[in-house]
Amino acid sequence: MATFCLVHGAWHGGWAWDRLAEQLEVRGHSVVAPDLPCDNPEAGVVEYAAVVGDALAEVEDAIVVGHSLAGVTIPLVPASRHVYLCAYVPQPGRALTDRDEAARGPGFAKSARRDELQRSYWPDLVAAAQDLQYPPEAAELTVRLRPQGRRPSVDPSPLTTLPDVPVSFVVTTEDYAIPPDYQRRMAREELGVEPIELASGHSPMLTHPRELAAILDALA
Repeated sequence: MATFCLVHGAWHGGWAWDRLAEQLEVRGHSVVAPDLPCDNPEAGVVEYAAVVGDALAEVEDAIVVGHSLAGVTIPLVPASRHVYLCAYVPQPGRALTDRDEAARGPGFAKSARRDELQRSYWPDLVAAAQDLQYPPEAAELTVRLRPQGRRPSVDPSPLTTLPDVPVSFVVTTEDYAIPPDYQRRMAREELGVEPIELASGHSPMLTHPRELAAILDALA
């Protein structure tokens, strides 16, 4: 059986993976789901990757899964496989904000605001649940969302090339945060893999944990 390291996206914490972790553990896998320092405005992908690395200090050959913004962090983490879950692929030497407008769904996070430290957050948690495509029964989880610092998005990637490890990309076909066609483009043109498709919005770990666990189990 495999160890999965589940790396959350912007605003979240390890708690976002609880439903998926349960499904993976039922299938006999181990799960690690660290909290990234997303509310620290000074932390970038190097600091994020260090936190993940610390969480995996006693683990060899983990499958590292990155959701959404976490895609720019996971290539910095040694792994037996990297899995991009509706996630951005880092472009070596370039910032996420260098990507064209097609990389972001129109109107996504339009209700988010920035605080005095330039961290993004949602003052309206109902809008947050809608933007993140939470299912109704998980809407109360928005109270656990944290402010998100800018550095992982605006700093150039420290990579000179993507690591030479097996890689997979799961496209969420009903996503309006990162458009599905853009996800497919990153998978094929930047990673050189054919994407795996999941009929879900941008939070499949909450809406489709069983289906997502089946995909990950097959990759293991």
